[in-house]
Amino acid sequence: MNNDKKIFGIAATFKTPDEIINAAKKVSSSGFTEFDVNTPYPVHGMDKAMKIKPSKLGFVTLVMGLSGASIALLFMYWTMSVDYPMVIGGKPFFALPAFIPVTFELTVLLATVSTVIAMIALFFRLPDNKHPLHDTDYMKSVSADKYGIVIESTDSKFDEKSVTDFLKNLNPLKIEIIYYPPEDSYPIFQPKFIIFLIVVAVLVSGGTYITLNKLLYTVPYNFMMDQDKLNPQKPSELFADGRGMRTPVEGTVARGFMPYPYTGQTNPPEVLANPYLPTKENLELGKSKFLTYCSPCHGNFADGDSRLRGQFPNPPTLHSTRARDFSDGMIYHIITNGQNVMPSYASQITREERWAVVNYIRVLQRAKNASDSDLIEMKKETGSNVTN
Repeated sequence: MNNDKKIFGIAATFKTPDEIINAAKKVSSSGFTEFDVNTPYPVHGMDKAMKIKPSKLGFVTLVMGLSGASIALLFMYWTMSVDYPMVIGGKPFFALPAFIPVTFELTVLLATVSTVIAMIALFFRLPDNKHPLHDTDYMKSVSADKYGIVIESTDSKFDEKSVTDFLKNLNPLKIEIIYYPPEDSYPIFQPKFIIFLIVVAVLVSGGTYITLNKLLYTVPYNFMMDQDKLNPQKPSELFADGRGMRTPVEGTVARGFMPYPYTGQTNPPEVLANPYLPTKENLELGKSKFLTYCSPCHGNFADGDSRLRGQFPNPPTLHSTRARDFSDGMIYHIITNGQNVMPSYASQITREERWAVVNYIRVLQRAKNASDSDLIEMKKETGSNVTN
């Protein structure tokens, strides 16, 4: 017997699953607590035979999952509600439903990653490349077709002779004493290793400095810094007028867009008709755009009473006979093309919005110049007593 080595434990090998189950029951019943069973595949009932308590790995998952949820909620609350409050889409500062996806992801991430790390590093104590069972005949046999049990020397009841006799009474195929492997030392503070570290540090530092401060500023690596470009609202030496922002080439037409064909003409052709019906939605759109773009000069009810208080000449009322006799196309043409001192609003109002403004102007004209038939019809619809 080799007394120069430290004993890790005494192992016994068995032939069948029933024998290892019986051995595990007797070992645990005899009061041994520091022992382990090795089998080539999971054996049903082994946990009960070894009297193994439920794993505490679930507590790691629970604690880290709750930590992930708390970190996510606190981080989003601090960034979006305290440090830099933001209201997005009308949501409150602490929009819990919007925070749930990120909270869920961080909960799952921390729970799963911490579970795997704890299982490998803490519970299984892996990787342990110098475990005493490695490269032993016992491990080779129980990894193939045999079943084994090891009583470790750290057990309070461990005694080499008594444990050996105890295992012999279980009728094993073989009993083997497992020793700790000899410890190897690798001193790192040797002159050649120190020199190696210094050389690596100098090469890495020098290479990093040259790359970031010299190489990236040479052709062609400087193409991202010295690129010929025009910044918005900045002057440019490339053009004679010194302007960086260029106007489109005359006659340029955007893809999928048809220019207004009657620009510059006094009267549009009669084929220019309103393609939109005066629905409730269309009139609401027309009212919104009229009050925004038209009412400053024409007044809120198109009476020509400018709200700009003499800053511009007041336009004529839109309730005159001439204005009421305008076709829808003519009003649309004036909005698009402009007339006299009135500029074009084609760049401010879309085509649909211009037609909606035309419909709203018609509503204002009819309300201001209602006929008898209009009043009678309104009386029928409302049931009110309407008189001239």
